[in-house]
This record gives sequence, structure tokens and C-alpha cells, in this order.
Amino acid sequence: MNAFIVAAVLLVLLGLSYQMGWSKSRAIAGTGQRLHSRPAYHGARVAIWVLAPAILIVGLWALFGPGVTDGFIRSQIPADIAATLEPGQLVNSVNRIKAIASGYGIIGEPQPYEAAAADALAQFQLYSFLVVIIAAAGIGILALLYARSRIVPGLRARNQVERVVTLGLLLCSAVAILTTLGIVASLLVEAIRFFTFINPLDFFFGTVWNPRFSTTGTGGEGDYGLIPLLWGTIMVATIAMLVAVPVGLMAAIYLSQYAHPRLRNAVKPIIEILAGIPTIVYGFFALVTVGPFLSGLGDAVGLDIRATSAATAGLVMGIMIIPFISSLSDDILRQVPTSLRDGSFGLGATKSETIRRVILPAALPGIVGAFLLAVSRAIGETMIVVLAAGNSPILRFNPFEPTSTVTVTIVNQLTGDSDFAGPQSLVAFALGLTLFVLTLILNVVALYIVRRFREQYD
Repeated sequence: MNAFIVAAVLLVLLGLSYQMGWSKSRAIAGTGQRLHSRPAYHGARVAIWVLAPAILIVGLWALFGPGVTDGFIRSQIPADIAATLEPGQLVNSVNRIKAIASGYGIIGEPQPYEAAAADALAQFQLYSFLVVIIAAAGIGILALLYARSRIVPGLRARNQVERVVTLGLLLCSAVAILTTLGIVASLLVEAIRFFTFINPLDFFFGTVWNPRFSTTGTGGEGDYGLIPLLWGTIMVATIAMLVAVPVGLMAAIYLSQYAHPRLRNAVKPIIEILAGIPTIVYGFFALVTVGPFLSGLGDAVGLDIRATSAATAGLVMGIMIIPFISSLSDDILRQVPTSLRDGSFGLGATKSETIRRVILPAALPGIVGAFLLAVSRAIGETMIVVLAAGNSPILRFNPFEPTSTVTVTIVNQLTGDSDFAGPQSLVAFALGLTLFVLTLILNVVALYIVRRFREQYD
């Protein structure tokens, strides 16, 4: 179905219905009768009446159309040929006919029945598209005439429109909640399957990560100790926060309290550009520039620093998340009421004392939120760690040696052909669930801090 044509038809119906509803209500108001609702609400009400059935028809075809199309294609394959095809071969034949009908072409010469079926499919798609468009437009026009005929001075159009808007907002909220529940449910179900292979105690408290089949007959599923990955994640995120928090917060304090407005307007966008750089670019930067630099620096001072290490990944990751802290903290600091500043200055406090004892405590809930966003970003980062940390899932406490994180391991376990039948692929869901719980704990702690200090400074 041509999405552009469908969108154009819906937009035409929208504009026409709104205009007709608005114009009739204006005409009624012009006769001296008092309307319950403004003309804009009458136009919006008619537009809703028109769009709802039209979108329903288009949505139903989008939902059931592919199945109907596949059934039509199968009906075009000769019965004697279809009887000789295996289920997989039949699916492949259907896909080939679709490719021929779409004009993309296929590998090899098409069979005569495939060419005939493709021609029939092209006509079927054209006719079905026209039927859907005509049906949507026809029902929309009927709904337009009905809704317009119901416009009277006492019609509570505003109440109806507001109920629809409220329902739409509720559905949007439900989508976010249901999406979260769906993610958790999918992770939980597959994680439970994983724990049928591996003891949960061995997973959560194990110190060896070696997810390969054993050839010795013992431990045939491999070793799935979470501790090395969890420690690597915490170590990289901690290094990143040690870099980003002081730099980002000090930059925010300077830009919001000391910098001239012209300088602030020039510097802040430059800092925010860091947030728009793709993480793969940061990974190459860490691999090619920062890693060799740290290794050379270690040789100069007598330390053994590997070019790919937790320190390299954490340092570059900290640079990447500086804008998350500086930009948000800057906006939060500028939102502190001026009366608090003026009261502090009136009591004789200096500017630095006002910042330390008044502005920062008052803005602490928002700053904690910025820190939480940065921590979540650091924990969930993948590409920088893939290129810069060394991908070595071994329990090490030295930040200058290679390590691995939970996100990198999830990528490794799901790379290639995954049948999700063994622990080698199912472990990714257990790792994802662990990461989700870790992030949830951070959110709960941050929410507690925010509420406590907000009550103190409100």
C-alpha cells in the first residue's frame, strides 16, 4: 500500500471535515444563536468522526492484508506444483513471486507459473489498494455528512473532543507502560529458560565467564559467572563518571554563573555537539588515539597500561557523557529562583559561597537526575567498550588491563545464528534482565534523594 497516497487521502479528509464543521458552527453563530462550544471544537469533533473509521479501515487492511496477499499468491500456484513443494520451498516460492511483482527481480530465471502469478499479484495489489482507499474515503465522507448534520447550538462538542484527547493521552501512557512490561516479561521468560540450564547461584556469584561447551564431559554447558562482567561494567562506568561529573558540573557552574551571555551562547552548543557524535566515532578515537597515548604515557612513568583497557574506555566514555551533565545541570542551575540568590547576597555571602551553600543545594534534585542519566548512559554503552576495553571477560581489579561489560557480552552472545535453544544464546536475556534491575535500583536511589532534598528546599 502506497503510504504517501494513504496519508494524502487522510489529510484531505481531515482538512475538509474540520473546515466544514467549523464553517457550519460559524454560520449558526452568525444567526445570533449561542453555541455551547467554540467553532474550533466543532471542527475538531467532525474531523475525529471522519478520521476514526477511515484509519480503522486502513489499519485493518495493514493488519490482515499481508495474510490475504499470501493466500492469494498460494492460490495462483498450480496445485500439482504446490503439492511437490516442502513448506520451506513454498514460502520461498511466495517470496520469489512477491519479488517479481515488485520489480526487484530474483536470482535465476522465473518459472512460467511464477511470472503468471506475479502478474496476477500486481493486479490484485492494485485493485485491493483502490478498494481500501475508496472504502476509507467513502466511509469518511458518510461520517462527515452525519457529524455535520448533528451540529446544533447546544451540542457539547468541546466535551466530546476533550474526552477523545484524554483517551488518546491515556493510550499513549499505556503504550509506554505496556512496552516496559512487555520488555520485562520477554526478558524474564527467556531468563527462566536459561536458569533451567544453569544454576542461578553459579550465574550470579560465579567468577569465571567461559560460555562454551566443554569437551571433558564436566560442566558441559560452560561457565557463566556474572561477576567479571558486572565488575567490568561498574569499573568502566565509574571511570567515566569520575571524568564526566567534575568536568560537566564545573562547566555548568561556569556557564550559568560566571560566563558572559555571549560566551555562554557560543560555548554551550559546542559542548552539546559531543552528544551528537556517533559512539562508533568515539570508539575509533579511543582505539586509535587515546589508547596508544595512555600506553605511551604509562611507558614514560613506568606503568604497564594496555592500549585497550577499562581506563581507555572509561576516559572516552566520560568525554562522551560530559554534555549530558553540563547541559542539564546548566539549565537546572539557571532555574533556581533569583530570590534565593538575592537573599544570600543580602546576608553578605560572596558569589562562591552563594553557589556552594544556596544554589547547588537547591538544584541538587535536578543535578542528581542529570547524574543518573549519565550513569545509565555509561552502563548501557556498547560500541566504545567493544573497541576500547579489549573484550576480555576476566575478573581483574586493575583498570589498565582489558575487560568486558554486560552490554558487550550480550552483543557477543547474540552475534551470528542464534536458535535460542541453549544457554549460549539465552544467557543474553539473563544479562539484560540483570542490567534492567541494576538500572532500576539506580532510579529508585535517585528518586529517594530527589524527594528528600526537594522537601528540604521547597
